[in-house]
Amino acid sequence: MFKFFKRMKTVVASELNAMLDKAEDPVKMLDQFMRDMGEDIKDAEKRVAKQIANEKILAKKLENTKAMVEKRQQQAEQAVDAGNDDLARRALADKKEYENQVTLLTESYEKAKADSEVLKNKLSEMKREYQQMRLKKDSLKARAESAKTRTKINRTMSSIGGDDSRLGFERMEEKVLQYEAEAETTEDLSIQSRTLDDEFAELNSEVDDELAALKRKMGKE
Repeated sequence: MFKFFKRMKTVVASELNAMLDKAEDPVKMLDQFMRDMGEDIKDAEKRVAKQIANEKILAKKLENTKAMVEKRQQQAEQAVDAGNDDLARRALADKKEYENQVTLLTESYEKAKADSEVLKNKLSEMKREYQQMRLKKDSLKARAESAKTRTKINRTMSSIGGDDSRLGFERMEEKVLQYEAEAETTEDLSIQSRTLDDEFAELNSEVDDELAALKRKMGKE
């Protein structure tokens, strides 16, 4: 039983470090370690409960044996009162056997009680360590997630300001300038290609529009 708790201390002190050294994802390994440690604590609780049950059994046996010592004493006194010395001797002899059992049971009970106290204290210590490690795990998990996020953002920012991105924007800018130049050129060509008739047609159209507006205003439509 003591070896069990000693093993747990060893796990907490060294095995976690070894697991993390080999881990690709420390957060997942920490979660797995906490699950394993939780299972070990459950197993320890069962062992402690079994030890306490053994202590209670010994306590009950000791109580019953002490009661038999008292009973045989009373029976011996009763036999003496009745003048039956032989029966008194037998009662006292049996009382002696029970007294020997009381001595042995007392030693066993005291040892079991002491062991139970030690194991309960060790179990409490394990639970405290588990709680502390859970808090540390949560802190480490948060730090790991934060570091991953910062790394991802930094890589994204680096790629945005990189040569490939810059060259891509420069190419797009050149393409837009080319489109604008082509549009201006086509407009210039369109103006240059207009004939004298086109210009007079446009002028007449403007005069006709102005005349129609004037008639509407004077109610002469």
